[in-house]
Amino acid sequence: MTKRITVMVALLLAAAAPAPAWAFDAEQTFKKGTFVLSGEGAYGWQFNLENKKSVTYLEFYDVGVRFSLLPFDPVGKDHFWYGALEVGFEPLYQKYTEPKPAFWAGLASVLRYHFLGLGRVVPYAELGAAAGGTDLEIREIDSSFAFLLFGGLGASLFVSDKTALYAGYRYQHVSNGNTSQPNRGFEAHVGVAGISFYFP
Repeated sequence: MTKRITVMVALLLAAAAPAPAWAFDAEQTFKKGTFVLSGEGAYGWQFNLENKKSVTYLEFYDVGVRFSLLPFDPVGKDHFWYGALEVGFEPLYQKYTEPKPAFWAGLASVLRYHFLGLGRVVPYAELGAAAGGTDLEIREIDSSFAFLLFGGLGASLFVSDKTALYAGYRYQHVSNGNTSQPNRGFEAHVGVAGISFYFP
């Protein structure tokens, strides 16, 4: 009985003790030449930026796999913009579900800047540009080719030195660049989530 009480008290004290620091070396994780493999999914919906009378109000989801490189070592060590640049390419598939099924599929080039001053929580800003094929036929755009542009903000949480979960927001624009008519294009809000693996 006394032994059980001693073990229980020891477990309670261990649980109440302050946790050790969750060490993270951003300089090593984000060093020059690191390869980054990311898988992500997203959900988006069209919004009426220009207050048009007639809008399709698309809904869609994305899936993509990004292959990236960190071309430089982290910069700005003693500044608020201390961070690292990621440059990548991403095969991306966008499936429209409302008001009728359609798709866009293509290849995106993506720039992502990681802000490294907060330890394992790493905010980022990103820009992407893509070109691809589509069968989307709506009042805003009707062509077999379209450009997809996006910009966004988010944050990664490093669950290990080489693995991060991330989530963020993207502002997206799709149009065919006036290669055919109509080309009003459309804008969308997009929520994205994914996982990244860092290989030195």
